[in-house]
Amino acid sequence: MLREWCKGEKPEEEELEKRLKEARVRLAARQMTIKERNLPVLILLEGWGAAGKGSILGKVIKNMDPRFFKVAAMKQPTEEELRKPFLYRHFVKIPQAGKFMFFDGGWMDEVTRAYLHGNITENQYKERVVSIKNFERQLTDNGYLVMKFFFHIDEKEQKKRIEGLLEDKNTRWRVGEDDLWQNKNYDKCMAVYDQYLFDTNHSMAPWYLIDSKSKKWAELQMLEILISGIDTALKNSSLAVPILQNIFPLKTISRLSEIPLDKKLSEEEYDQQLKACQKRLRQLHNELYRKKIPVVIAYEGWDAAGKGGNIKRIAAALDPRGYEVHPIASPEPHEKARHYLWRFWNRLPKDGHIAIFDRTWYGRVMVERLEGFCSENDWQRAYNEINEFEKELSDWGAIVIKFWVQIDKETQLERFTLRQNTPEKQWKITDEDWRNREKWDLYEDAVDEMLQKTSTTFAPWYVLESNDKKYARVKALKILIKEIEKRL
Repeated sequence: MLREWCKGEKPEEEELEKRLKEARVRLAARQMTIKERNLPVLILLEGWGAAGKGSILGKVIKNMDPRFFKVAAMKQPTEEELRKPFLYRHFVKIPQAGKFMFFDGGWMDEVTRAYLHGNITENQYKERVVSIKNFERQLTDNGYLVMKFFFHIDEKEQKKRIEGLLEDKNTRWRVGEDDLWQNKNYDKCMAVYDQYLFDTNHSMAPWYLIDSKSKKWAELQMLEILISGIDTALKNSSLAVPILQNIFPLKTISRLSEIPLDKKLSEEEYDQQLKACQKRLRQLHNELYRKKIPVVIAYEGWDAAGKGGNIKRIAAALDPRGYEVHPIASPEPHEKARHYLWRFWNRLPKDGHIAIFDRTWYGRVMVERLEGFCSENDWQRAYNEINEFEKELSDWGAIVIKFWVQIDKETQLERFTLRQNTPEKQWKITDEDWRNREKWDLYEDAVDEMLQKTSTTFAPWYVLESNDKKYARVKALKILIKEIEKRL
């Protein structure tokens, strides 16, 4: 892209000033429209060192209302961030509906720098490119406007600017070792940047190349392209998105109606097996921490199926410093205003730690689907988006285990009735539980579809037969132990 790029012609000074003035006013007006229409806008600024990204960004946002935008200056990942999946630090900063987020540097700089310095292999580079394309597509599919700008200057101009910055003691700090290395290895960097731009240039989030030799001209290019992108997004905001075909390997799993629920453990068997399993899990948790392997455990199931008691028996075997349980309720307003996976990216564990989710991202294809909290296009797309999310976790090195806690309709009624009639348990039963029970068949169909489409080889579903809670608890522990031992 960079080598074949035909630069636009810079206008005369008078015309340049006139267009700049108009564009600044138009962007300020568009910002208010963005707020009214609840359109989230993510803008990525990449480019050569000393190309002027920061100063041009400062001019672009000068006339914008600072209450409705943020700027994230993305340096190299910290030690803490390196203990999370590659995209974590970028995903958690996505804007909420009606606001702008400007990334001064981001995932391009992180990946190309790592590749140029030999910190990742060619195959790892390719894997990260796939992750980035999925990330950008998921955002745009879910209503985000994603605009990416690359600020370009030639080798001679970069050298001149670096030398100018170094000569002034007040600007010397702005030149880093990486800028000097980049200029010294300009051709090598050019080849990698050119390939990356080509690899990640797609219609839903294209690259815009900015001629940065003149700062005023660079500002005008960015402003006019940004305004054009906003206008297009506002016109197309209600369009449905094509459903992608599943490309992930799936594991065969039975429909819920085919699973016998007569499995039981006696009290004596339960006590013996529970004690042995918890002891073994406690040992494995130490190994997980030492080898920095993260574990993500996801629980879904019928109301009153016994998820809480199941989680409690797992947690009892773990070092409390190395795990966290996340009870997931309806999204808060600030969570609802972002991509539905955002609140789960925010809760991922560090490597060597365990995250247990009591209800999960699968709400998208169950309660949100059946209660009309999202469109049909939204929940149909979600199967693939969830598989991509879990593949990211798996590629990061996480053990991903998903439990569906299964009971029959009669057992649920017995447990609901017991809760209703026991004062100390009444907090566990709500009117919503009774309403959901009336939709049992609809929920069962949705769960069957979910299991069939998202039980992948890297993040399989396990059904816990929980008419007998004791049996389900021990089975969960045994599966968890088996999966951890397999990885270790």
